[in-house]
Amino acid sequence: MVVEASLILVIVFAILLAVGIPIAISIAIASLATVMLVLPFDIAVFTSAQNMVSSLDSFSLVAVPFFMLSGIIMNHGGIASKLIDFAKLFGGRIHGSLAHTNIIGNGLFGSISSSAIAASTAIGGVMVPSQVNEGYDRKFAAAVNIASAPAGMVIPPSTGFIIFSLISGGTSIAALFMGGLVIGILWILAVMVVAYVIAKKRNYPIAPKAKNENAKKIILDAIPSLLLIVIVIGGILTGIFTAIEASAICVVYSLFLALIYYKTLTIKQLPNVVIHAVELTGVIMLLIAASSLMTFAMAITGMPDALSNLVLNISENPIIILLIINLVLLLVGTVMDVAPAILIFTPIFLPIAEGIGLDPVHFGIFFILNLCIGTITPPVGTGLFVGSSIGKVKIEEVIKPLLPFYAAIFALLMLVTYVPQISLFLPNLLDL
Repeated sequence: MVVEASLILVIVFAILLAVGIPIAISIAIASLATVMLVLPFDIAVFTSAQNMVSSLDSFSLVAVPFFMLSGIIMNHGGIASKLIDFAKLFGGRIHGSLAHTNIIGNGLFGSISSSAIAASTAIGGVMVPSQVNEGYDRKFAAAVNIASAPAGMVIPPSTGFIIFSLISGGTSIAALFMGGLVIGILWILAVMVVAYVIAKKRNYPIAPKAKNENAKKIILDAIPSLLLIVIVIGGILTGIFTAIEASAICVVYSLFLALIYYKTLTIKQLPNVVIHAVELTGVIMLLIAASSLMTFAMAITGMPDALSNLVLNISENPIIILLIINLVLLLVGTVMDVAPAILIFTPIFLPIAEGIGLDPVHFGIFFILNLCIGTITPPVGTGLFVGSSIGKVKIEEVIKPLLPFYAAIFALLMLVTYVPQISLFLPNLLDL
């Protein structure tokens, strides 16, 4: 039964994707076909529909559209230039200062927008040409932008952690946020170290020191945007509001910044922003419903236990098991967006991880870290394609300059995977 169910699920899903059917519909149809192995057609359809609807009946899901709307508002709010100027203050006095500005800017903008593509486009679109104009190698500049673009996706507020919390059965969002904050900062620092070594070797210029009055103005301009992160983290930690309530506060604050403080968004533009958020929310919600049906199909046919036994038959050594999970997730991340990958693979790998004694928070952090790295991994990572386009270089030309960055990022991944204290020490310290 398990073998037949697995084959039907995988083959039907693959065929539907190959002919261009949207991923959510492909998941739902493949899952329904699998359920029909066990239940009669009418009962299978009724049960599947009921399962999909009930999966969306969750208060936690309220956070998803609000955080997405907040990110879109901030993305339309013209904050990229202010964050770039702010980043220059921290990365501007060492070799390769413009590269460091790009890295810090990507981390800040990515966390606020919850999008590596938005960060790569908004920050890299400005910083890559600036680096080239200052004598930086174009391929190096593109590699810096690509390697740092996904870092912000693990820094709160991160919609990926919210979705993981929901699918995993209620893993603490606050703990995931705090662990992700540490990992995101380490990712930024790792890329900066590599960029510094290369920039010093090539003698890339150091930016002139900003005048005190300019520095004050830059900081004052950037602080309101950066306060979004502080408000979310501070409010959750102090218990003023929950992570779900924080999402609504983010929307109100983002509207205040874009409409009133910065005045970069008008009332006339607001309906288009809301429509964009509604469209993205609809896609995510349909994916969640379809993935819930896939989880049900797998459970009713006994697939999770079979997959767990398969992995454990390969090896009972936790080190090998975690390595297998890492390799699969990296491969998945190259071909699939982070949200659907979380929805599909969390029910598969979480029972295995818990079976070898992993903390769900630790697992969630390295799970999403893998998927984020996958977006910039050859041959088909979406972040790799976008970053190459922004840098105006061919993918094959940027792979070699990316190799030292890959080494640093994969080293970080191994540390996070095998040293749980790295991602858990802050949540444990804060008793989350």
